[in-house]
Amino acid sequence: MAAPKRIGIFVEFNYEDLELWYPYLRFREEGMKTFTIGPEEGKVYKSKNNYPCKADVGIDSVTVEELDALIIPGGFAPDYWRRDKRFVDLVKDMYTSGKPVASICHGAWMFCSAKILQGKRVTCFCAVKDDVENAGAIYEDSPVVVDGNLITSRVPTDLPDFCKAILKQLQ
Repeated sequence: MAAPKRIGIFVEFNYEDLELWYPYLRFREEGMKTFTIGPEEGKVYKSKNNYPCKADVGIDSVTVEELDALIIPGGFAPDYWRRDKRFVDLVKDMYTSGKPVASICHGAWMFCSAKILQGKRVTCFCAVKDDVENAGAIYEDSPVVVDGNLITSRVPTDLPDFCKAILKQLQ
């Protein structure tokens, strides 16, 4: 029997609740191992709505080899991650490895900071549209856009399509 797929999900202060918890639980239903990756292992980060989430692992102890996919939720948290080279490097390394890298909402900022958007089709929250276009992406206003191993969505109501696209790449 194959080992369960391992999916890392970024966590930081002001993350968007549903964009972290929906995939976290959805992929567990599929028998996969989901875990949160924060700046500090064991630290509790509160969402935009003050819902707590403890970082299962710290960013310093995560490698691309340990992950089958990476999910970047939105909210205001991506503005913190994009300033931290460790998070940006993990996103870039996952992309380069060909493994699924998925962002929703403001999570697309991480792709801008990782400089991996040139010529890629993506979607995101409308407030980030100019940023992804300025980073060289082709913006599409769709519930989910898949371009190679990049998977992007706009808002929490897109989560069912977002998770289906991730699952498809993991099969």
